[in-house]
Amino acid sequence: MNRTFQVDLRGVVDLLSHHLYASPRVYLRELLQNAVDAVTARQAGVPDAPAEIRVVTGPAAVTVTDTGIGLTEAQVHELLATIGRSSKRDELGFARHEFLGQFGIGLLSAFLGADEVKVTTRAEGAPAVLWTGRADGTYDIKPAQRDEVGTTVELTARPGAEQWFEPPTVVELARLYGSMLPVPVTVDGAPVSGAGTPWRDDDREPGQRRADLVGYAQETLGFTPFDVIDLAVPEAGLTGVAYVLPFPANPAEHAGHRVYLKGMLLTESAQGLLPDWAFFARCVVDAGELRPTASREALYADNLLDTTRQALGDQLRGWLVGLARADQARLHKFLGVHHLGVKALALHDDDMLRLVEQWWPMETNVGRMTLADFRAQHGEIRYCATADDFRQLAGVAAAQDIALVNGGYTYDAEIIERLPAIEPGLTVSRLDPTDLATRFDAVPPATELALRPFLAAAQRAMDRLGCEVVLRSYEPASLPVLFLVDRSAAFQAELRATKQRVDELWAGVLSAFDKPADDRPQLVLNHRNPLVRRVCGLTDPNLVGLSVEALYGQALLLGYHPIRPADAALLNRSFLGLLDQAVPTEGNL
Repeated sequence: MNRTFQVDLRGVVDLLSHHLYASPRVYLRELLQNAVDAVTARQAGVPDAPAEIRVVTGPAAVTVTDTGIGLTEAQVHELLATIGRSSKRDELGFARHEFLGQFGIGLLSAFLGADEVKVTTRAEGAPAVLWTGRADGTYDIKPAQRDEVGTTVELTARPGAEQWFEPPTVVELARLYGSMLPVPVTVDGAPVSGAGTPWRDDDREPGQRRADLVGYAQETLGFTPFDVIDLAVPEAGLTGVAYVLPFPANPAEHAGHRVYLKGMLLTESAQGLLPDWAFFARCVVDAGELRPTASREALYADNLLDTTRQALGDQLRGWLVGLARADQARLHKFLGVHHLGVKALALHDDDMLRLVEQWWPMETNVGRMTLADFRAQHGEIRYCATADDFRQLAGVAAAQDIALVNGGYTYDAEIIERLPAIEPGLTVSRLDPTDLATRFDAVPPATELALRPFLAAAQRAMDRLGCEVVLRSYEPASLPVLFLVDRSAAFQAELRATKQRVDELWAGVLSAFDKPADDRPQLVLNHRNPLVRRVCGLTDPNLVGLSVEALYGQALLLGYHPIRPADAALLNRSFLGLLDQAVPTEGNL
């Protein structure tokens, strides 16, 4: 024997209020939605039928009246008393996409702020009916007096919910949700809808239309946009605009977009409408075919939303390409604000990669310039992957006639590595610090032979730090020392330091990656530097050790290398040791 579920309406209302709807304020949106659908249904059969929705406020009460299709008594029994059955579907003979409502639970939202809901309705050729529903799950139906076709919903606030029924709040909610509805809506006789979308095509002058769009952004979104981009995705029934932000946006923050469905506000913070890289734009759109979630406060993630997102991304990308062709000064201004978004797109889009190469200046050791200009002047592109490496090597590389790009800023190294994809034959290489040593001049053999005792003493001082002492001659002569670490050696050093900090289990896992480094870090002394030449003339092993340790510490600081506890202790010891050597003892004063 089949049995029906018994539904506790209070439990359902509690579920709606705490888990489905974000706020009780949605009650007015749902009532407006039902009213618009009723008017749409009536006009489908009677095109010249009146179309009007009137909202009237009273002491802790709200009444919503529409001139829609109305319901017969049988339909009231079947539809209003059955949770989850939509009064906008096949029961009235219309397909789902013709209407705003889709889930058949909209009327229940009225119970978020009221314990009793009264619905007076009359269909064409049928007597009027009064349906009274209560939050305890009971309802009754009786004859009513109503001359015109349509429906009136009456709510009285339950204790504690009066704030949602106050006239200023009702006006604000009606404007928020219904300002763009195609059906005229009034609250206490004052119109709150009918203006249409600000991006509509009509007889306005182009300048006036743009002024209206900018004014809408100022009033609704709170900023004056850098630019306004028209959007259209016919497949999704979508029209609207994208407002380009006039200030930098955080790529990690996915700010939402304002989305309407057939003129009714769905949400002010829709996610997933634009690709992640387009964080520099905020959209306001009206879509007829995108699906809302059950709460009607977000977009349902499906294939149509994916297709729409891609189409909107293509339109934003087309705007950028057009800006590069038509208004380069404005493009530079845009890139100065939103270069992160454009560079993020350039990681997987060739057109944007060309735009970045042509127009975005990067830091190099021969001045700021675009990658296109750098390539034209130097033929190939050498870069440092981190800003610290660039700061350490820029001057030395320039002295060796090596042009170098700083790839340490966000996305820059990845963009540089992608350039051969659009420029076949282009050589791109990452400059390893140890590569510079091959460009340095060797010290004359006779000089190196004479300095062997010094180099031996210096090496003994550096052995405990795992560092190799090298003597070379290079420019600039003002630089006394360099600390050079290749990538594999740096990785192994970081790996060993991590193993010392973690527990035994994790250290065992890391040991699988621990391999002897082929090259130790190098402390490269510059024999062209006057101070280094004087240090090389020292014969006291203790003083040699202190001097080389001090030069090592200086190299770490100049190269922005991390200072380990052992390095800090060495810096302190060498400073105090040299100070002790420099200051005479009391007996020698």
